[in-house]
Amino acid sequence: MKNIILGVSGSIAAYKAADLANTFTKEGHAVHVIMTASAQQFITPITFQTLTKNKVYTEMFDEIIYEDVRHISLAQKVDIALIAPATANIIGKLAAGIADDMLTTVIMAIQKKPIVICPAMNTAMYENPVTQDNIKKLSGYGYQFVEPREARLACGDLGKGALANLDAIIAAVHRLLEQGAIV
Repeated sequence: MKNIILGVSGSIAAYKAADLANTFTKEGHAVHVIMTASAQQFITPITFQTLTKNKVYTEMFDEIIYEDVRHISLAQKVDIALIAPATANIIGKLAAGIADDMLTTVIMAIQKKPIVICPAMNTAMYENPVTQDNIKKLSGYGYQFVEPREARLACGDLGKGALANLDAIIAAVHRLLEQGAIV
């Protein structure tokens, strides 16, 4: 059994993260979901709690546990972190070193473990030079990306920006879990 953090940010593709949580849980992994406030506009925490049988983290300070600093303890026990879907906002925050919510704080505290980011956004946002620079920057730090696919997007546009096929995301997670820690 591996410990997987599944970060969910605010994209219409957030509902697909439920399938990822369900798949990894059925494989016997402990899935710990962290949702941004925007993600909660698309799907509720109870969905993930039901699928994973674990607490879903939505707030940085929703509980005070004196023997445990939650964002650090989650980061220390993780075998892999996956952000799916990852918006331009979350990618930008991570590239800038901004840790202002539970998801970005936990990700910033992870050391020597794989972090997989699965972008999902409008084509113009994905192709924006700022987003592309942020992806290059994070890739340089060792973050792994599963490229979005071309499809008809929720806004009606046709282009690259749809969340990668779930099989591709699952395969990337499996491959990185087999490889182990990043040195």
